Amino acid sequence: MKQLLFAVATISLLASCGDSEISTIELKTQEDSVNYAIGVLMSDNLKSDKNLKEVVSADLIYAAMKDALNGDSSEVFTLEKANEIVVNYTTSKAETAGQKYLEENAKKEGVKTTASGLQYEVLQAGTGAVPTRESVVRVHYHGTFTDGKVFDSSVQRGQPAEFPVTGVIPGWTEALQLMPVGSKWKLTLPHNIAYGPRGNRGIPPYSTLVFEVELLEILEAPTANPALGQ
Repeated sequence: MKQLLFAVATISLLASCGDSEISTIELKTQEDSVNYAIGVLMSDNLKSDKNLKEVVSADLIYAAMKDALNGDSSEVFTLEKANEIVVNYTTSKAETAGQKYLEENAKKEGVKTTASGLQYEVLQAGTGAVPTRESVVRVHYHGTFTDGKVFDSSVQRGQPAEFPVTGVIPGWTEALQLMPVGSKWKLTLPHNIAYGPRGNRGIPPYSTLVFEVELLEILEAPTANPALGQ
């Protein structure tokens, strides 16, 4: 059995994110360390969400935790109301940031925008056949968020993906029917033709997504592949 370890140390703790005042605490017991560890984990989770990180107030979070642990938080917010507030805020921030990115990207030389909002830029022109809705294709792709963080990449895996043209998100279905084999395009998808308000496996709701897609081949028979499925 693994033994739980705890530190007996004096830790400098910032009283709040925007406050330079520092308080000193001592972790003398295992329970002390567990409590401090919970705070570290919660803080790391908050910092990983760029939409929440910028508005976090340690003082208000501490007050809410104190009320919740004492059973008093329901007088301010129920759990349902608290969840609604956070979801609505992060959703609004994601939509606003995505729309701003799309507006700026549309101004770039070589970027074309379709009626659906799909934006594409031809990085390499192909001369082969163009897929139809009935086609099955083999592609290499590299998918990132607008900040450049990679969320999925067949290129990094070193294994192309194969799927029906209609078996992927709407932005891909549209783009693939415009691309000749041998093409490499940069696609920028607004959330309404990507994963929308629900998100998908690590992709937050209302995310604007960026892909570099290389159409390698049109196949004759479907090959099962869950990548980029709806």
